Formats: sequence, C-alpha cells, structure tokens
Amino acid sequence: MAGSAQRPLLFLDVDGPLIPFGAAPDTYRSFATGPDELGDDANPLLGRIDPAHGPRLLALPCDLVWATTWMADANDCIAPRIGLPRLAVVVWPEPSAVDPQDEWHGLHWKTRTLVSRAEGRPFAWVDDEVTDTDRAWVVAHHPGPALLHRVDPRVGLTDADYAVLDSWLHRQVGGDSS
Repeated sequence: MAGSAQRPLLFLDVDGPLIPFGAAPDTYRSFATGPDELGDDANPLLGRIDPAHGPRLLALPCDLVWATTWMADANDCIAPRIGLPRLAVVVWPEPSAVDPQDEWHGLHWKTRTLVSRAEGRPFAWVDDEVTDTDRAWVVAHHPGPALLHRVDPRVGLTDADYAVLDSWLHRQVGGDSS
C-alpha cells in the first residue's frame, strides 16, 4: 500500500453526510452521543449522528479532512462522538474573497478551495451539495483523479455510499476493494 503522503484525501462535509436533514423529523434515528461533556444540549441534531460512521471512515484508505462550515468545531463536537481522531480542517476563504461569478455559473463555493487544498493529490469530496458543474470544473482544473460524491441529505451516508468510496479509494492506492 502507498504511504500516507500518497494516500488520497477524503474531504468530508458534516451537514447532510453525517447529520441527515430535510425529511420528516420522526424518520430520524437518535443515537447515544457519549459523555455529557460533548455538549449534547448545544445542538439537538448531533443525536442523529450514527457512531458507526467513525470506524467506517477510518477503514477507508485515505487521509480524512473536515470540509465543513463546522470547521475546527467538527474536531470538538463530531469527532469524539464517532471515534475519530482530530482531523485536518479546510479553512474557507472569507465570503468576500469568493468569486461571485462562481455562484452565477453554479460552481459551489467550496470547489476551488478543495482543488487548491488537494495540491494535485487524488481526492474524494463527500457532500450533499455537489453538482455536475463542480465535477466539470474539477476535471478541467485538477490534475489528479477526483471523486465528487453527492450524498442524499435526507438519509446521510449509507452502505451504498461507503461501497462507492471504498472502491474508488482502493483503486487510487492500487489495492482491491475486497
């Protein structure tokens, strides 16, 4: 297997992939979220995070990076709930630094930053807002392989999503996905 420097990146959003939303509230399971010091009362949606995501994410052959507006708070509020170590965090540009033409043309405000952060490394981006415009832009501007994987925010990451990620990531590191 390739060393850590060659492993693909997995840019992970929180709202949608890990915290499902948008369906009827009574359709969501609630999970025990851990010790009281994790601030369970701060955000009631945190109870929707399935703790099984942590081991599944850690089993993927990649370097995990938070790519969420939660930014560093993801390490304090999300990671302990699902058994993840502290992860690297994408720092987003100030809204005034985002090209207003991007939104006009349908490019997500995260796309340019993620391509820049990847620095040519293969990467997967897991988000509920990925579009074909983002995919086309990445193909045109990123020299390495990239998987922009849209997750249905009403259900969050599923077995099928993990299968797609696992297969794609294993191909990048030269292994099989069995």
